Amino acid sequence: MEKKQAELFKVLGVESRIKILELLKHKGPLGANEMSEKLGITPSAVSQHLKILKHAGLVRNERKGYWIPYKIDPAALEKCGELISTICNCGCKGTGQFREAEVNTAEDKVAVLRKYEQELQEEMKTVQARIEELGKEV
Repeated sequence: MEKKQAELFKVLGVESRIKILELLKHKGPLGANEMSEKLGITPSAVSQHLKILKHAGLVRNERKGYWIPYKIDPAALEKCGELISTICNCGCKGTGQFREAEVNTAEDKVAVLRKYEQELQEEMKTVQARIEELGKEV
């Protein structure tokens, strides 16, 4: 099992693959050419990254004529998050919530909390934008 976990971290250790996962997470199913345009990398590079992500079980695809849309496998991503939470030492215990351990070890605790507050505000903006985007689709 440890070897499989190490392989997963190797897959996620490439910035372009993380960007692909983030793009699919926020935009839904996309083809390699669409991802290439949005990420500014060649379609062949995107295809190679998708091949690796697919082999790792993080994305899947289903041919629709000439178009091959890729999408995230939510169950695989959930397992990935669980794995990371088991080794994470930020203090959130996998919840993504307040990082008490970071605050406790900081010299300037207020600065750490303000930084965390800013991160949460940015995340809220992203969530609100997504809600508006989805509201327009309905």
